Amino acid sequence: MNNDFELVRGSGNVFHDFCRENAGLKQARAILAAKIIRTLDDRSLSTREAERLTGVSHSEFSRIRNAKLGRFSLDRMITILGKLDEEIEVSITFRPRSHSMKNAQQAL
Repeated sequence: MNNDFELVRGSGNVFHDFCRENAGLKQARAILAAKIIRTLDDRSLSTREAERLTGVSHSEFSRIRNAKLGRFSLDRMITILGKLDEEIEVSITFRPRSHSMKNAQQAL
């Protein structure tokens, strides 16, 4: 059996690594969803109990648990965390895209 594997270091964003559109947005949604799920699990809350606590439909919590995040905006997910009594701090970093820098340098 030949076990020739190449180790490839990722960028820290799996969506970017697999060339998905809107990789940053998808990564942010995934991080928020993971925090919502962790909060529900830490408090042993079912989706129905979370609905009673927050007023957010239990089906929405089911979608989050099943990683069906397409209909959730970032602000909506942050609001859900707030309703779960979580303190939220958001930090955003801007930097040029690497391919944009290469194109700009070639133009010079």
